[in-house]
Amino acid sequence: MNRILICGSNGLFGQRLALMLSPQTEYEVLNTSRKRSFVFDDRLFDYTQLDITKKGDVKSLVSSFHPTTIINAAAAADVDWCELHREDAWKINVVGVENLIEAARKVGARLIHISTDYIFDGTHGPYSEDDKPNPISYYGKSKLASENAIRIAGIPYTIFRTIVLYGHGIGIRDNFPLWVVKNLRACRTIHCSEDQFSNPTHVNDLAFAAVKGFELNREGIYHICGRERVSRFQFAVRTAELFGLDTGLIQRVKSSDLNQTAPRPLVTGFVTLKAQTELGLHPMDISQGLTVLKRELQGAGRN
Repeated sequence: MNRILICGSNGLFGQRLALMLSPQTEYEVLNTSRKRSFVFDDRLFDYTQLDITKKGDVKSLVSSFHPTTIINAAAAADVDWCELHREDAWKINVVGVENLIEAARKVGARLIHISTDYIFDGTHGPYSEDDKPNPISYYGKSKLASENAIRIAGIPYTIFRTIVLYGHGIGIRDNFPLWVVKNLRACRTIHCSEDQFSNPTHVNDLAFAAVKGFELNREGIYHICGRERVSRFQFAVRTAELFGLDTGLIQRVKSSDLNQTAPRPLVTGFVTLKAQTELGLHPMDISQGLTVLKRELQGAGRN
């Protein structure tokens, strides 16, 4: 039987994996995060607390559960926070991964890891898996360091790089379309860059890829993203239109006008041919992804 250990189960991606995998009888799934309680405590999901930065705790849990696959959905993903808290960001994004690598090696487990388009500098996207990384933010540097640690570790691994992940989750930090909806419903003006382009990705596409990755025993790096590349301004307008909100509240600005702490790559996007061919991925376009998000919010009573 496949024994799946999910780290970071309280995050958006971790929650979606829990929902997809826990009901499947062919898998034994153990959900973990650094928090004491699980967002799905009302369901019969197996859960235990685990902070991946604590080497002894990781070693002990992995040795006792003996997973065949470890999926690392845990990360410090707030780009500006990482720029200001570099030591803590490194501890979570790199040292935590090194702890998982060591534990995975001892039990012979595959490690599935989530990375980002921010490992690229954004000068000539869309990027393929073979393009050379050149991160310009500390977040991107820490994520590239975690990738490099996995690639040289000598364990079976799959790395999924993704872009602007969005969807509904319980108690999560607002992702971009949720931020847009919340502010426009409150009649607040928002400022969105017209010169930062990427492919927003609904969390269902990433979760599908991760599951297919271990089901089909795929190894290496895969790029996972939505079908359309748009600017942040265009994405905000598309979100407002689908939710029936006032697009006049969305102000078009340059990224430099936002005075963000960390630099962002301006033009990314991914070539997803490898994932489509080897994993059977058929990524959603923006209208499809936002329609799913709207339905999820309605189902959660957040119309």
